Amino acid sequence: MVSAGKAKMNRKAGSMTTNWNASKGRMKEGYGLTPFGPNTKANYNSGVDAGTHRVDVEKWARNFEKGASR
Repeated sequence: MVSAGKAKMNRKAGSMTTNWNASKGRMKEGYGLTPFGPNTKANYNSGVDAGTHRVDVEKWARNFEKGASR
């Protein structure tokens, strides 16, 4: 079960990152609607712009196995 999940995640890794990058504008837009001040919003936007998405298949597998063994 874990190996099938890892294989599926490896196949989807590229599209997951593409989709995450495409959603950066929506992230910033949604945060812009919150009542925080301009400095906080600017810092958030900078963080989103600097952020990178990574897919850690091995971490997913470890966490899945821990959850399944409960």
